[in-house]
Amino acid sequence: MHKKLKTHSSNFAERVRSVVAKIPKGSVMTYAGVAKKAGYPGAARAVGTLMAHNFDPKIPCHRVIRSDGKIGEYNRGGPAKKRALLIKEGALKK
Repeated sequence: MHKKLKTHSSNFAERVRSVVAKIPKGSVMTYAGVAKKAGYPGAARAVGTLMAHNFDPKIPCHRVIRSDGKIGEYNRGGPAKKRALLIKEGALKK
């Protein structure tokens, strides 16, 4: 049973990373939107946790924001760095 849980967990992570990898420059998606698109509606917090531990530069986790429109945290430099990246990409205005 433990092995089945691990497979489910890995599948979740793979699907979330796949969705986030496809968010184009200049766009953002909410944690809830990523969860829903990955096939796990209601798993927004789990998406946030996964993104908090993402250090793969191919997965643009800075493009995932909170449902209330706030940008949220960023594990590679904090919210100021996340905001700067989103401004640079055209997803936010100064």
